[in-house]
Amino acid sequence: MALKLYDLCGQDRDLRFSPYCWRAKMALAHKGLAFETVPTPFTRIKEIEPGRAKSVPILEDEGGRVHDSFEIALHLEATWLDRPPLFGGEAGVAAARFVESWAFTSLHPVILRMIVKDIHDAAAEEDRGYFRSSRETRLGRPLEEAQQGVAALAGDLAKALEPVRRTLAGHAWLGGPEPLFVDYIVFGTLMWLTAIHGRLPLEPGDAVASWFERCLDLNGGFARQAPRRAA
Repeated sequence: MALKLYDLCGQDRDLRFSPYCWRAKMALAHKGLAFETVPTPFTRIKEIEPGRAKSVPILEDEGGRVHDSFEIALHLEATWLDRPPLFGGEAGVAAARFVESWAFTSLHPVILRMIVKDIHDAAAEEDRGYFRSSRETRLGRPLEEAQQGVAALAGDLAKALEPVRRTLAGHAWLGGPEPLFVDYIVFGTLMWLTAIHGRLPLEPGDAVASWFERCLDLNGGFARQAPRRAA
């Protein structure tokens, strides 16, 4: 039986932009596992598991459900030991936890200010009221004021990515000689921007841009084939 992943979608059900869902999908593909995605708008998430489900991704596996992208990766690692590793041991888990926290505090705020109104516009019509209310409460101002735009903040993003750039100077992947879940954490965050904006706003010669392109080609170009919103 194929694994089932509940995956955030927009008005276009093929547009999948959640950074966390991308992390989970890349982890599944890394393990070589067959899975189907269930396109899920923001306001339908609670219907997956009433009283518990608040966000996606949620993985359905043999009748059970695993919530949260990191927990999904841990579940895959523990369940499919004969498949390519996602962490390479407890030290890899700890490093990935650090990168997860770094991405949330350093990358997410910049990217949200780049595209928050665009996310609203790409969301399913039924979701837009919820999205506007929740994000304006979080940001403390209307979405139209909160979004500063990709062009205005491209330099801030490039600067925030400097730790990734420095790491890639010594390794082909953030995980070392081969990609690991730590790569998919940062990749998922940048796919959030790319899916909504249409492209990654980095110079072609940037080491992060080159790494991102290689991530797109992993697993038969799985991520490269994903629809993007027109820039």
